[in-house]
Amino acid sequence: MEAINVLPLLLISLFSTFLVAQSTDIITANQTLKDGDTIVSRGENFELGFFSPGGSRNRYLGIWYKKVSLQTVVWVANRDSPLHDLSGALKLSVNGSLSLFNGKNSLLWSSTSLKKIRVRNPIVQILDSGNLVVRNSGDDQDYIWQSLDYPGDMFLPEMKYGIDFVTGLNRFLTSWRSPDDPSIGNYTNKMDPNGVPQFFLKRNSVDVFRAGPWNGLRFTGMPHLKPNPIYRYEFVFTEKEVYYTYKLANPSVITRMQLNPNGALQRYTWVDSLQSWNFYLSAQMDSCDQYKLCGSYGSCNINESPACRCLKGFVAKFPEAYSAGDWSEGCVRRVKLECHRGEEDFLKISKLKLPDTRASWYDKSMDLNECKRVCLNNCSCSAYSHFDVRDGGSGCILWFGDLIDIREYNENGQDLYVRLASSEIETLQRGIDRVSSKKEEEDLEFPFLDLDLIAEATNGFSDENKLGQGGFGPVYKGTLACGQEIAVKRLSRTSKQGIEEFKNEIKLIAKLQHRNLVKILGSCVEDDERMLIYEYQPNKSLDSFIFDKERRRELDWPKRAEIIKGTARGLMYLHEDSRLRIIHRDLKASNVLLDSEMNPKISDFGLARTLGGDETEANTTKVVGTYGYMSPEYQIDGYFSLKSDVFSFGVLVLEIVSGRRNRGFCNQEHKLNLLGHAWRLYTEGKACELIDEAFKESCTDVSEVLRVIHIGLLCVQQDPKDRPNMSVVVLMLSSEMLLLDPKEPGFFNERNLLFSDTMSINLEIHTNNLQTVSVIEPR
Repeated sequence: MEAINVLPLLLISLFSTFLVAQSTDIITANQTLKDGDTIVSRGENFELGFFSPGGSRNRYLGIWYKKVSLQTVVWVANRDSPLHDLSGALKLSVNGSLSLFNGKNSLLWSSTSLKKIRVRNPIVQILDSGNLVVRNSGDDQDYIWQSLDYPGDMFLPEMKYGIDFVTGLNRFLTSWRSPDDPSIGNYTNKMDPNGVPQFFLKRNSVDVFRAGPWNGLRFTGMPHLKPNPIYRYEFVFTEKEVYYTYKLANPSVITRMQLNPNGALQRYTWVDSLQSWNFYLSAQMDSCDQYKLCGSYGSCNINESPACRCLKGFVAKFPEAYSAGDWSEGCVRRVKLECHRGEEDFLKISKLKLPDTRASWYDKSMDLNECKRVCLNNCSCSAYSHFDVRDGGSGCILWFGDLIDIREYNENGQDLYVRLASSEIETLQRGIDRVSSKKEEEDLEFPFLDLDLIAEATNGFSDENKLGQGGFGPVYKGTLACGQEIAVKRLSRTSKQGIEEFKNEIKLIAKLQHRNLVKILGSCVEDDERMLIYEYQPNKSLDSFIFDKERRRELDWPKRAEIIKGTARGLMYLHEDSRLRIIHRDLKASNVLLDSEMNPKISDFGLARTLGGDETEANTTKVVGTYGYMSPEYQIDGYFSLKSDVFSFGVLVLEIVSGRRNRGFCNQEHKLNLLGHAWRLYTEGKACELIDEAFKESCTDVSEVLRVIHIGLLCVQQDPKDRPNMSVVVLMLSSEMLLLDPKEPGFFNERNLLFSDTMSINLEIHTNNLQTVSVIEPR
C-alpha cells in the first residue's frame, strides 16, 4: 500500500519537472523552478530563469530578453540576496505566494501583494510584455501579483510608472550597483506626488534631475519627448492614480528605458542587423539639467556663457559670487514686493522648464484669468501657469515661495507668469519694445570700431603684438583704452579669397551665442581695411599645446577630456540648437581657442555655411578647408554636411588623445595617417598605445581614454551615414551608453608622404567635369 501511495506523487513530480524543462510559460502551485530550468513567454519575447551578471559568480532569479543575443536582464527577484551556488529553487504556494529558496531551504525572496483577491488554483506566467504575473487559473486579467509593480532598473512597455493612491504602491526605478552587481545602487527615479506630481532622479537622498510637471504633451523638463513611430506614451492623473506609461507602436520593435549605474536614464532600441543596442534618447541632456544649478529665481541656458542668469526683474543675491560661477544662493527681486497695495503684476517669461512644483497648488479646470486673480490675492503666490497647454491652454498651477530649477529652451518650453512690482514690469516692457523695434531677428547689429582706435590698441599692428598668421591674414593682440584685451583678425589686402569669407563670418558669428564659441565684439570696415574684433583668449589655440613638446604636458587628461566635451557641445549648438543650422567646414586644432581656464572656444567662421531647416547636406564646386580634417566625401566630391564636421571633430579627438597631427603622421611600421594608425591599434586591441605619453601619469582611468578613442573612430568612419550626430556624440562622452563597433575610417589606405605637416598649400585640382576646385589650407 505504501508503494502504491508514493507512485502517484513521483509521477506528479516527474511531470512537473518535465513541464519546466520544456520551457512552457507557466508554473503551477507546488511546482519548482530550479537553476538550469526556464520558462519562456508564448511569443518567445522573454525568459525567466537563473543567471550570473557580467563577471560575477553569484546567481540571481531574473527575466531577460529571449530574442536578444546580448543577454539583457530586465528584472531581478533577489537583488540584495544573491545565491552563491546552483541550489536556487522558485516555488509557488497554494496561497499565491512566490518564494525563492537556497539549498539550505532558507528564504531569500518572496512576493507580497497589496491586493485582496481570493486565491483559487494559482499559477505563475511570464508574459510577452516581460511581466511575470501570479493569477488564478482561468482569470487572465485580475493579477494577484505582478513584477511590473516592483521594477528594478528597467521601465518596460505597459508598466504603470507612478503611484496608486488607493494601495499606496509607488512603482519606481533603482539602478544596479554595477554591471556585475544588480543590488540596489545609488540612483532612484521616482514620482513625487507633492503639489503637481513630477519625477525626480536622486543620488541617494540628493536631487539630481527633475523631469518637470506634465503639461498635456510632455514633461516640461524633457522638450525632446515627442510623438514617434516606435512607441506611444501616455500620462494618467486621476484621484486614484498617477502614472506614466508607453505601448509599442510596432510589436516587433524591442525598446527599453534603463536607469544605468551612473545615473543616466536612457532609452535604447535593439538593432538586429547589428546585434547591438542603439541609443535612442536620454532624459538628461546637458549640465543645465542639474537640479537647482542656478539657485532660486535663476534660469539656465546651455547656449549662454555663463549658463546661469537671474530671471528678468531679479538680481544676484551675492553678485560677486554669482559672477564667479557660484550660483547656489540664487537671485532676489530687484524691487521688493508690497502685498495688497495694487502695485504688483505678472511678467510673462516664455520657453521655460517650469519651476519645481512640490510647493504648488493646482486646479485642472480654472482658466488663466482666474488663475492670475487667485495668485494676486495671495501674498505668498510667486507665479502661475497653465496646467495643460493643449488647445490654447487650460487649468492653473500656482507656485508658493521661491522658484527653483528653471531652464530655457529654444522650443517646446512653457510660459510662466512671475510676480513683480508693477514699476519693474513697466521698465522691462519698455526695454522689450526698444529691442523689438530693431528687428533683431533680421539683422543683429554689433559695434563698428574706428580704425585709429584699433591701431592704437595693437601698437600700430606691430610684430610684437602679432599672435599668428592665418590664411586670410594676421591676428593681433590689442588692449582698448578701457583695459579690455582683444584679438584683431586683419584681412590681408593680397588675399583673393577673404572678402566673401569676411562678410560670411560677420553674418554668422554675430548671431551665435554659446560658451564654447568665440565671442565677436565688433568689426572695422574702413578704407581698404577689413577687421574682426574678438574676445582675447590668453591661452591662444589648442594646437599650440597638444603639438608642442613642452606645453603639451600642461594639458593633463581631465583638461583634455573637458576640451573634447566643450568642443562637442559647441559643435552640437551649431548643428542643432542655434537659430541657424551651421556647418563650420574648418574645425581643427588651430581653430579651437582656449580661455584663461582652458575652456575651448570654436573660432573662425569664415568658411561656415548655413542650411535650411530640413537640409542636412549640400555640395559645392569650391572645396575649401584644411587637409587632414576634411571628410572624404567633401574633399573628393564637394559634398559637405553636418557629418563633415563630425569627421573633422573625430580627427581632432584623435589628435588630442595622441598629441600627433593627422596630416604628416608617420610610423615606421606602415604608411598610414593617424586615423589609419588608430584604427589598426583598435582592431589589434592595442588602442592604449595611441595615448600621448605626456598625460599618461595624470590618467587614473585608462578605460575612459579608450572610450574617447572609440568615439573618435566612430566619428571618422568612411560612410557619413555611419557617423553619429553631434547630439549623440555629446551623450556618448557624458554617459556610459553602449558604443557600436566603428567601421573603417576615411582615407584609410596607405599613402606616400609628399608634404610635411607644416606646409601650407594652395592647389587647383580638376574634377571629372573639369570645374576648377580650390583647396586651401589656411593657418
